Amino acid sequence: MKVSSTVTMDFKKIRQLTQAQITALEMTAEALHTDVVQAQVMPRDTGNLQNESTFVEYTDVRSGRAVIVSSTPYARRLYFHPEYHFYKGENPHARGKWYEDWLPNGKKKDFCREVFEKHYRRLTGV
Repeated sequence: MKVSSTVTMDFKKIRQLTQAQITALEMTAEALHTDVVQAQVMPRDTGNLQNESTFVEYTDVRSGRAVIVSSTPYARRLYFHPEYHFYKGENPHARGKWYEDWLPNGKKKDFCREVFEKHYRRLTGV
């Protein structure tokens, strides 16, 4: 028995789907940043750490990587020391390790997957 097949690649559609992945990743990273700010979990005194110094970095987005960066010299110290007594006047849920809710085993662990899926479906019409 002889079988043959022909495969035709739709490169335009492949590029469109790839670009949709990149755009959905950018939108997901921004949504995560927004959700963290709205959850009021970052320590806040003057607002510098949360507002001006924390941003999404897109340098490696084409490789499937977006990073939320806090560029202040004290961000690491605050994040990795949950034993500090954080001022809660501006952000009532302020604490160290403020991203834990969005990490595996956190109460919002599915947030990024769900947001990415929503944006990807909307962008691709799938």
